[in-house]
Amino acid sequence: MSDVLVLNRKFYAINITSWQKAISLLFIDHAKVVDEDYNTYTFADWKGLSEHISQHPAGFVHTPTLKIAIPEVIILRFYDSLPPMDIKFTRKNIYQHYRYKCCYCGKKKDISELNLEHVVPVSRGGTTDWLNVVTACIPCNMKKGCHIPEEVGMKLIVQPSKPKWKGPVSLCFKSGLKIKASWQKFIDNVYWNTELE
Repeated sequence: MSDVLVLNRKFYAINITSWQKAISLLFIDHAKVVDEDYNTYTFADWKGLSEHISQHPAGFVHTPTLKIAIPEVIILRFYDSLPPMDIKFTRKNIYQHYRYKCCYCGKKKDISELNLEHVVPVSRGGTTDWLNVVTACIPCNMKKGCHIPEEVGMKLIVQPSKPKWKGPVSLCFKSGLKIKASWQKFIDNVYWNTELE
């Protein structure tokens, strides 16, 4: 089945959700389906339209009494805010931020061959945040141990940094999804109309 792009009331891409959640929101009238021409459809409208669609890229949900096309994009009826413009400090996001590479030797490794590494060890006052935690392969991590890199002749190839939220494109990268053709217009619209820092 398929994931669904979620827009706020201003047609700004804010989330990616499961098809089950999207249909639930549609059914309880908290969302509408959006097509590529920005037309919106209530549950009843979409149900009626689905009966006349023979093929749909996202597929269909069948029940004993109806067949409904899984929407690819929905718009929330009562929400016009934006999600927090911050990427959560999680293991998954740290590995993705450093592209599964050791920040000391630069080699790309399998996740089983990488550790999260405090540049300044916690035992020496280091913090557990974006600016002190990097990915390190096991050999580099073992060599560094509980020292500061310079003490053991090591140097960071990649400096610790906090990733920037890049609008709705971040949603796709964060969850490892490819951007669907039906999402592209909404994501492009945000890209070209977002105020630059």
